[in-house]
Amino acid sequence: MSPVIEERLAKLAGLSLKKGAHAANSTFCVMEAVAYVAGEPWSDHPACACPIISTFLRNWNDNLPTDADRDRLLKDLIPKMVGTKNPALEQKRSIMAADWLIRVHTPAWLRLAGLNEQADRIASLPEITAMAQYPSLRGPLEAVRDDAYKAWAAAWDAAGAAARAAARDAARDAAWAAAGAAARDAARAKLAPTVKQLQDSALALVERMIAATEN
Repeated sequence: MSPVIEERLAKLAGLSLKKGAHAANSTFCVMEAVAYVAGEPWSDHPACACPIISTFLRNWNDNLPTDADRDRLLKDLIPKMVGTKNPALEQKRSIMAADWLIRVHTPAWLRLAGLNEQADRIASLPEITAMAQYPSLRGPLEAVRDDAYKAWAAAWDAAGAAARAAARDAARDAAWAAAGAAARDAARAKLAPTVKQLQDSALALVERMIAATEN
């Protein structure tokens, strides 16, 4: 296991994690920070870290909306990622991520769309612990997917009609712009609880993947 260089870890305490890849020693995404504190050459693919968790964290780092979110959710993981590479655990960790995506992430968005019955069906599936389970999941997942497509098509048609009616009724461009801003703010407010729930759940997933053992 690679040791964490404490002086470098302390330096990161005063910096915010950033989106994307960066020039050496300029600023850091989460995985560049892992390579840095492990004393490795500059990279967002540190050799000391599990490639499965690293892929998850690179994507998460770049999709979080703010630096504050990256710092809150990812900074404490930096020293924990050092030494996580273990080829014997890669399939297990991949299955853990797939289980979370199917039984936690997907139902959260289905519920937000009002598809509560479909969300419950997915969330109540047995925990995925082996690749052999995937064929048995295909039927339930495809049924929910079809329901979601139908709901999306209906919502899109309704939204399109509402938008056209609003556009006809807008007397001024400024009023339309203000309405658009209000709609965006309302959408962000509606999404916020689900986003927070999934962020916290994803953090717990990463902690479990880091702590996974071969048994």
